Parts: sequence; C-alpha cells; structure tokens
Amino acid sequence: MSILFEPVMLGKAQIRNRFVHSSTYEGLATQAGEVTGEMVKRCQRLAKGEVGLVIPGGLYVHPLGRTSRHQTGIHTDDMIPGLKKVVEAVHQEGGRIVFQLMHAGGQAKREVIGRTPLSPSATVRDPVDYRRPKRMTEPQVREAVRAFGRAVQRAVEAGADGIQVHAAHGYLINQFLSPFYNDRRDSWGGSDENRFRFLKEVIGETKRVIPEGMPLLVKLNVHDYTPQEGITPPLAVRYAQWLAELEIDGLETSCGTAFSYMNMCRGDVPVNELLEGLPWWQKPVGRFMLNRMVGKYGFQEAYNLTAARMIKPVCGKVKLLLVGGLRSVTHMEEIVRAGVVDFVSMSRPFIREPLLVKRIKRGETDAAACVSCNKCLAAMVNNMPVRCYYKRP
Repeated sequence: MSILFEPVMLGKAQIRNRFVHSSTYEGLATQAGEVTGEMVKRCQRLAKGEVGLVIPGGLYVHPLGRTSRHQTGIHTDDMIPGLKKVVEAVHQEGGRIVFQLMHAGGQAKREVIGRTPLSPSATVRDPVDYRRPKRMTEPQVREAVRAFGRAVQRAVEAGADGIQVHAAHGYLINQFLSPFYNDRRDSWGGSDENRFRFLKEVIGETKRVIPEGMPLLVKLNVHDYTPQEGITPPLAVRYAQWLAELEIDGLETSCGTAFSYMNMCRGDVPVNELLEGLPWWQKPVGRFMLNRMVGKYGFQEAYNLTAARMIKPVCGKVKLLLVGGLRSVTHMEEIVRAGVVDFVSMSRPFIREPLLVKRIKRGETDAAACVSCNKCLAAMVNNMPVRCYYKRP
C-alpha cells in the first residue's frame, strides 16, 4: 500500500490517509454568511472521494473580517446549525473536517463590510483600488483576538474535528506577522517577537476553549512576495519554531498575498476573466498589473517545497502540511516517505476532481488532471461559485 494511504494521528484525531483538501473559498454561502445545501454537498463529496481531511473555505470570525458577500461565517451563533450540517455530511462519509478561522483585516472590501477595513498599520494601500485601511486601536486588536476565541467555541459546538488558524495570504494575522504590512512601534510590532504576538494571543485564546486533544493547526506564509520584504523563508522558520513551542498540532505552509496572488496559484494568468467583475474605473489599473504578470508565474511542481524543507527540522512533533503545485503521485510519495512533509494538501486539483483520492487509490490515475489555468481563481475573485471552468481548446 502506498504511504499516502497510511492513517496518521493529528492531535488525538486519526486521519485515514495523507490527503488534505486545503481551504478553498467556495462562494456558496448566503449573503448573511450562512451555509447552503450546495456547500454541504461539496464537502460531502470530497469526503466521499476519501479525502482524509477536509478544510472548507475560511470562515470569517468577525463582521469586519469578511472578504466577499458569499463567504461563510462563524461570527455569530446563528451560523452553528448550518455548520453542523457540513460536519455531519463529512462524518457520514467517514471523513474528518477542520474549520479554518480567518479575519481579512486590510484585505476586506469596503463594499462588503460597509466601512474602511482595519489593519495593523495604515501605510499599505490595496493593490487594486488603492485604498488605505485604518490602523487598529488597542481595543480593536483585543476585540479581534476575542473574536477568534468565540469562533473556536462555535466550531466546537458544531462538531468540527479541529481548528486551523489562517495566518497566511495577506489576511489580518499575516498582516501582523509581516514587516511589510506591520510598521507599528508598540507591543504589536517593531520586532519579530512583537509581530508574532497577535498570532500567539489567538493561539492562547484558542487553547483556552478547545477540547483536549482536538487538533490545532496554523496556515503560515513561507513567503509574502510583497513589493518590499515581508515574510521570507528564514523568518517563516523562526515563526514555525515559535509555533512548535506553543504545541500546535499541524502547520500548513503556503505563500502569497493580494500583491502576489499568482505566486499563490502558479500557472496561467487569465487576464480577461480576472478583470470581469471589476468596476470600469478599476479595470485599466487591473489590466496593467495583470499583463505584467503574464508569463512570470509558470506552473512548477511543489513550489513551496524548498521552504518546507527549511521548516521541517524545527517542527518537532508538529505535523507539516504542504500545499502549492502538488500534482504527481510519485512526487507526493517521495516527499512523504523522505519525511519532508506529513500530509499533501491540495486545492485546485480537488476543484476539478473531488474524487481524485479514490481514483489514485484504485490505480486509475498517477497525477491530478488540473492544468492550473486559474479560471477557478478568476471565478472566486468575481464572486462566482467555485467549480472547474476549464474548457479544452
């Protein structure tokens, strides 16, 4: 049997194989943030396809931390009944489910949250609409930390098997961690230790309410790819070591921010599709920026692997999840067998093939069929529901 199908313990939860569905924005919630039947079906199908661990799209923990109108929320108790349905559907198929908790911070959109977004600092403008966020006050920072704790309680009540704290992709926690976004000179910035403090406080708040043995994971950028230096692999190694000392159970390595989406999703740059939903006045700037990206982000297998190799030695007992460009089954087996990573985590391949793991197990395929056209990414940007939009030439 392939090492990819060996059961693995994550905290006190047994995961039936090494495959993880990396958190993927679905665009399937109501405008109130509630779970819909389509979202339940999507997660259930992934579990039916024998994905060992399903991590649905990031759940916003606070009304000001929302990224889009159809993002799923966990910001009020009203969300719990719908989230329970998702959990029950995954469990019905023998799968495990972890809820990813996130706050968009400065990457929230004013037209979605109804006001100017909040960020650790007010110096970095949005790369598309060029708006500045507002600098968070001390009470607002504390409120955001508490929002994560309350969201953890709701996730536990909904029956989730674990929690993942989203500290990547330029969202609020990433903004605190990154020297590019965070220019504070108080106890929340000015040094690596102070920039790490917000994530440390969120983990402390989580551990205060999470049941013993329930897996706690963090998704961390290994490289921000921002215009000026943000998180780079050496800093990510330092953060990973501190996370290991906080005794988390799993660490998923990723990369990219709003300034570098195509580093996050290497492959084609579907310019026209990405621009489709922008207002007319944003399209010229958007087209200029996107055209500069064409040809620069060609797909490569496992593009976060080099950084993962740097991080693994400091992880201790923490399980390492690798996302980003995993396609070949042989390559997946090699890096797991070598002990470089413990889980292979994928997003775009599961959009195209929800039953991919089952097909691999049956010997029906030796690679994911995803061609990295990134039209699914364009759909998400334009508030369209997640699915594979690839059409053969």
